Amino acid sequence: MKHAIRPIVLGGLLMLFLLASCQPYQFKGTFYEDPPEAADFELTSADGGRLRLSELEGKIVLLFFGFTSCPDVCPATLGIAKRIIEELGDKSGRLAFLFITVDPERDTPEKLNTYVQNFHESIIGLTGSEEELSSVREDYGIYAAKVPLKSGIGYTVDHTARVYLIDNERRLRLTYAFGTPYEDILQDIKQILKEIDIQR
Repeated sequence: MKHAIRPIVLGGLLMLFLLASCQPYQFKGTFYEDPPEAADFELTSADGGRLRLSELEGKIVLLFFGFTSCPDVCPATLGIAKRIIEELGDKSGRLAFLFITVDPERDTPEKLNTYVQNFHESIIGLTGSEEELSSVREDYGIYAAKVPLKSGIGYTVDHTARVYLIDNERRLRLTYAFGTPYEDILQDIKQILKEIDIQR
């Protein structure tokens, strides 16, 4: 009797495993059911050249808005970017991380380049005229406002702290709130890369 039960139990476990493996992947970020096309833009890169988002089509793009004098949110987010890039290993070339300044008055291309390179050499810092940057912020629903420091000297910038994931077809697929574990973002990226490879 015991020998008869064992195959039944094993068969049941196998069935559960197969059912679990057939479940659709649940993305960790905020998912767009009908992903819109990500608005194209052209800005000045940290090396002084110009970069269009559409030039990165074919790659997954992580997009974040911040500034080099940011005391907490920006370095924390770039730290997450560094870990993601490193853990992707030989697949990291299929990812681009863009850091767009919300403080062009202080963030020169040179300053941006020094800042982003402190985290990872592949992170791209972008700036532009206030008109150009304002247009990009509007397209992506980004809030940014100068806030005077209590000392009365200088200012900081309040800004939206979400990461946007744009897929290889330049569709806005996911967004991530500040504080999302890097493992969640990494897992979503790996899933999208898997989808891309299956479609090839």
